[in-house]
Amino acid sequence: MHVNVVAWVLQILLAAVFLAAGATKVSQPKEKLQPRMGWVEAVAPGHIKLLATTELIGAIGLVLPWATGIARVLTPLAAVGLAVVMAGAVLVHRSRKEPWYAQLVFLIACLVVAIVRF
Repeated sequence: MHVNVVAWVLQILLAAVFLAAGATKVSQPKEKLQPRMGWVEAVAPGHIKLLATTELIGAIGLVLPWATGIARVLTPLAAVGLAVVMAGAVLVHRSRKEPWYAQLVFLIACLVVAIVRF
């Protein structure tokens, strides 16, 4: 499979995941998130909304700059930013003794996009 096709598939899948995650966190109050996301109990509501906004902007950055050809450097930068978010997620989930492997997979996928698109 061509590297460009793999990169596009990863970009679109990651964008969908981060759009869904960000939209959920930005649209729901902390109390409604807590049953599904136990980690929110230790985080201020404003920080949850900031994380959600970061995920939404990162998702857009994964696709839009590369698709339009405008400021393409933003796509790998968005991927690196989301990898940092996922590194934090891995640390938080590990410290809470929660499953963290999915976050590690997303981190690696973001790094692959960043490397291919730089």
